[in-house]
Amino acid sequence: MRENPKDRSEARAARLAAALTAAVEHRWPVVPGAVLRDGRCSCGDLDCAVPGAHPHDPSLLAATTDARMVSWWWERRSPDAPVLAATGSAVSAVSLPAAAGARALVYLGALRLRLGPVLAMPGRYALLVAPYSLDVLGEMLAQLPWVPGSLRYHGPGGFLSLPPGGAAGRVRWVLAPRPGGGGVWLPQVGPLLGELVEATVRLDSGRSAY
Repeated sequence: MRENPKDRSEARAARLAAALTAAVEHRWPVVPGAVLRDGRCSCGDLDCAVPGAHPHDPSLLAATTDARMVSWWWERRSPDAPVLAATGSAVSAVSLPAAAGARALVYLGALRLRLGPVLAMPGRYALLVAPYSLDVLGEMLAQLPWVPGSLRYHGPGGFLSLPPGGAAGRVRWVLAPRPGGGGVWLPQVGPLLGELVEATVRLDSGRSAY
């Protein structure tokens, strides 16, 4: 089926708006991701593990909050590229399987813990948190009795796909960012980590980690 030019134009406008919002309002460095061309990832790797869902050209190191650069990327260079936020300096995240994520949000809400933005990606939820170092994260994880492999960490050197997503699947906000005077408020990962591990362990094994 041939793509409707109007739909394509609207999708491009949505990606540009999302990229500018993330970069300028949220102050998260962004970069265009790879795209699918004739069913293949633009990175050129025929065995690409995540086609159309990773940084390529420009590299993740080029991620920026500069509005002029962001506009040029999505208006002229890569209008069909997904919007990727570089994690580690301004924003980080922990992601887990979608069912476990939904369960964790209910429980965290019952505890009245203040949450930051939450993304729903294909098959996963990502809770955005304040930047953390890998050393600090490792120390926190070492204190837990068991850490499931399906829990993932988006810290220094990582990235997140932002709404509306791309060829690899739709991305949406479960809890949208709420910008303030100094950008988007983000919680520390420590108070959330134990509950995210617990929710994931219950999903994976049907038993508690504790």
